[in-house]
Formats: sequence, C-alpha cells, structure tokens
Amino acid sequence: MKEAFVNLITQHQGLIFKVCNMYCRQGEDKEDLFQDILLQLWRAYPSFNNGAKITTWMYRVALNTAISRLRKHKTNQPTERLNDEAFKIEMVNDEESVARSTLMYAAIKQLTDIERAITMLYMDNYSYREIAEITGITESNVGYKINQIKLKLKNLVNPK
Repeated sequence: MKEAFVNLITQHQGLIFKVCNMYCRQGEDKEDLFQDILLQLWRAYPSFNNGAKITTWMYRVALNTAISRLRKHKTNQPTERLNDEAFKIEMVNDEESVARSTLMYAAIKQLTDIERAITMLYMDNYSYREIAEITGITESNVGYKINQIKLKLKNLVNPK
C-alpha cells in the first residue's frame, strides 16, 4: 500500500502544488500545506474507492485541507493574500496577453476560498459533475456559482 501511495503522489504531485500555490503565499506556508495535504491523503487513502477518479479524490482532499487550514488561520491571524508570482504564465509572450492574464489572476485572488477552488477546477477543464464531487456542492449549484464567478470576475477586471 505504501508503494502504491508513493507512486500516486509522485504521479500527481503537480495537482497538490497547484492547490498550495492557489492558497498560500510564502514558500514555507506552501511546504506546510503540502505536508498537511500529504498527511490527509495518506489517512484517507485506505478508504479511497476506485469508483471515483483518483485526481477527483485528490483534489477533494487537497482543497478541503487547504480551506480548513485557511479557516483555522483566519481565526488566529489575518491571512495574507497571494502575490502575482503564484500566477505567472510562462507560455504567453506578448505584453497585452501578459497584462490581461495578470489582471485576471489578480481578480481571482479576490474571490472567496470556495470560488477560487471552483475557478481552478473549471480552468483545469473538470466537468460540473466532477467539480460538484470535489467541492461537495450540487451539480446545478456548480453551474450557478460558475456563472456568478464569471460575472464577478468580469466586473473586477472591467469595472464600469
């Protein structure tokens, strides 16, 4: 079981890094969150059923861990927001695209924790059903929230 778990983590560690980058600013905080997520994945691994996609299950555990950790820290101290470094897009070359991407990611940083999670999954091309499974909300509510998030982002990026 240990070997299978290590292989799983090695194969999908990018998913965990993505969640850490979305919810943490400092390198040390990212490392701590990464370790917390690994621990939660290890604890939950024996109960994983092969009926779900492994990445769906991993996202659910990772996002729940990140959001729980943020909520715990919010009660103890103010949470620092992400900086633009977490959202560098390396494939974009022209200045206009870089500026729009930076503006969009700055707007995403202003979303709530659950809205950021939904946005990240949506940007990773997860279906509404998969997003619902990961976040624990209904599929129809996912559609509603995505539409609300799009409107919110549009207003943040292009205020009238």
